Amino acid sequence: MKESIRRALRRAAEALEAGPRLALACHVSPDGDALGSLLGLARSAAAAGKQVVASFGSPFAFPVQFDFLDRGALVPPGEFPQTPQVMVALDVADPDRLGELAAPAARAGTLVVLDHHITNPGFGHVSVVDPAAAATAEIVFHLIRRLGWPLDADAATALLAGIISDTGRFQYSSTSPAVLRTAAALVAAGAHPDRIGQRLYEWRPFGYLQVAGAVLGRARLEDGFLWSVLYCADIAAAGIGPEDLDLLIDDLRVAREAEVTALIKETAEGWKVSLRSRGRVNVGAIAARHQGGGHHNAAGFNAGGDLVSLVAAMREAARA
Repeated sequence: MKESIRRALRRAAEALEAGPRLALACHVSPDGDALGSLLGLARSAAAAGKQVVASFGSPFAFPVQFDFLDRGALVPPGEFPQTPQVMVALDVADPDRLGELAAPAARAGTLVVLDHHITNPGFGHVSVVDPAAAATAEIVFHLIRRLGWPLDADAATALLAGIISDTGRFQYSSTSPAVLRTAAALVAAGAHPDRIGQRLYEWRPFGYLQVAGAVLGRARLEDGFLWSVLYCADIAAAGIGPEDLDLLIDDLRVAREAEVTALIKETAEGWKVSLRSRGRVNVGAIAARHQGGGHHNAAGFNAGGDLVSLVAAMREAARA
């Protein structure tokens, strides 16, 4: 860890220690790292005697596969403090990703940002942005250790779930000796990797198979660019929710010929695109061209317009 990150962590610890009441928020439509970081820090802070609330912006729908995590501090965004004394934004690369909680963040007495996205410009009063970290949950672990706060089995489980999610079960290039040591410490604290892995990767409703069949059947491979479309009608016919479909991109990307994989999901506003790369192509840069973000090998963005033009633009960008 760089010395500049250590100094930022020290300032973050001082800010959290000074505030008796903490308001924690992660990005809208939270993934495993966002939820794990949020709930892991909330659990540890509460055990340290802090008054804690945690939330994320609308739509306030908790992904069912994460319902094994302790949600004791979680409140709807409407119950979030409007002028928090100390607020922590977790896994948020841009204030806009807070949704309606961006307004309380702007009014916070102290805003602490904990994130690992390289696209994060650094915002808030105290900004701990470490692109070398495999997950924001890894940063939260080091912050808890610096604070000397309790790390029980529930907190450890949440943080390990975040790390497992953002490392793809420790198979992504972000997996480092440091994050493996962190994972070992979390297991020693009571987290169970087998239970986390089963719930995150092997626990979906039957309708998921119907949707996956439709999406895989539409897959197209063109010059190393593999893509498919998920329509709203697919989800409705299967009787499941969008939160059950996070693994679809991984089902697509297994094709060995695919250098870049795109899952294009229909929404009421247009398209939501998830991108994955095997390493040569920086899909984070592709997403950034569309006002999205992410990492070198995993990124996403929202788009409008027609599907043909969208696919053509991504295919061309993947060739560059």
